[in-house]
Amino acid sequence: MTHQTILVLDFGSQYTQLIARRLRELSVYSEILPFHTPVEEIRRRKPAGIILSGGPRSVLEAGSPRPDPGVWTLGVPTLGICYGMQVMTDTFGGGVERAPQREFGHALVETTDVACALFADVPSSLRVWASHGDCVSSAPPGFEVVATSANAPVAAMQDTARGQYALLFHPEVVHTDQGTEILRNFAFKVCGCRGDWTMAGFVEESVSRIRATVGDGSVVCGLSGGVDSTVAALLIHKAIGDRLTCVFVDNGLLRLNEAQQVRTRFERLGLRLDFVDATELFLTRLAGVSDPEQKRKIIGGAFIDVFEDRAKALGTFKFLAQGTLYPDVIESVSVLGPSVVIKSHHNVGGLPERMNFALVEPLRELFKDEVRAVGTTLGLDDEFVWRQPFPGPGLAVRMIGPVSKPQLDLLRAADAIVADEIRRAGWYRRVWQSFAVLLPVQSVGVMGDERTYEFTIAVRAVESRDGMTADWARLPHDLLAAISSRVVNEVRGINRVVYDISSKPPATIEWE
Repeated sequence: MTHQTILVLDFGSQYTQLIARRLRELSVYSEILPFHTPVEEIRRRKPAGIILSGGPRSVLEAGSPRPDPGVWTLGVPTLGICYGMQVMTDTFGGGVERAPQREFGHALVETTDVACALFADVPSSLRVWASHGDCVSSAPPGFEVVATSANAPVAAMQDTARGQYALLFHPEVVHTDQGTEILRNFAFKVCGCRGDWTMAGFVEESVSRIRATVGDGSVVCGLSGGVDSTVAALLIHKAIGDRLTCVFVDNGLLRLNEAQQVRTRFERLGLRLDFVDATELFLTRLAGVSDPEQKRKIIGGAFIDVFEDRAKALGTFKFLAQGTLYPDVIESVSVLGPSVVIKSHHNVGGLPERMNFALVEPLRELFKDEVRAVGTTLGLDDEFVWRQPFPGPGLAVRMIGPVSKPQLDLLRAADAIVADEIRRAGWYRRVWQSFAVLLPVQSVGVMGDERTYEFTIAVRAVESRDGMTADWARLPHDLLAAISSRVVNEVRGINRVVYDISSKPPATIEWE
């Protein structure tokens, strides 16, 4: 079955990913494409609707980003959000000006008496999230003003004859009252979507797609033990059975006792598992390397080397399976609009171009919680489904500076205590991630009346819905005290514990 799709053209907004995420929560499939995607490609996808995202630029600037002009003639319902509204206004002959009073943050919007499908069953007064320095001073010919605010005479507008709608605020962010309802109205009332995007349907389609891609070939899967690679492996196994071989690489960068736990767990699932201890290879290549991007690329390259060696020893494999997710793709590929690359992921940008496998990435279009829903659909238990995300480069990106075995052992021991106390306090499922970071900072302490000069551990715990944005978790002081006490008492070499209270943005979840 072909899903009805709403395409989001990305003009570089920090909220673009949230638009797609909110639509999928409504069971409407959504994809993000660069703002300059050719109209022929858009037409080929037969979208039920198009959304133009916000962005950091001004339409008043020379060379400001614009969509393919053919987008306006597709006859597809189109919603412009913030910058997208300003592009729509400028294109159709309305007025865009520098706002006398910029709006960043909360604003109060009042709907007009003009009936608008976007605001069906929505209160007439809305507290919304605004982020713009320009305003629409006059709607284009044929458009009706359907909402205003104190600083924006045209806060929303519509041209129902052409199926064009626009908002100067961001319905996708949680700070906007009824924002999800507004997007629901666009998807269902304007675009006529059925809401047919389900995880059961995804499993069925994914299995068919894998069979068509792989044919009678065989697949080798890089199994990390996390939920992403686990779900990817089970989908592929459902599609091709024992023509899938999973290779689990102990890269020496795993958590305490993780390698043995993964071996035991996956053998119970009935997957063909090949175990490789490549600790020495990884630590040798990482020796003396401090730059986080270099670490990621070295680790990605080492993984491929191991896979190629094992593939030759185990049989003939044309395909390599990975648990790459949509946020990995979005953060790593700068062609999604004019946004910048934040960091490469070992599943995406860190792979050497010389790789001798074709990729199979069945989760590439999913967000994290969608992967968990697929896991539940496939019958995985909670231990798998709710395992917190763990970075592909492992503890190498939770250790600032060069990687060494002695310091890895310090970090493993501290991280195990963090996980143990978080679970004991009932916070493990309440936070997105919780872990320890080893800092290259030594400080003076006193233990048993003796001076110490030892390392510092930072504890990181964040709350998030999809990993694209995150806020630091307000853990109880008693829990933090328990973590700190155990770490400094049980891990010889650590005498100080600090708590990271940075959100994403401006920070990232991982330190590197």
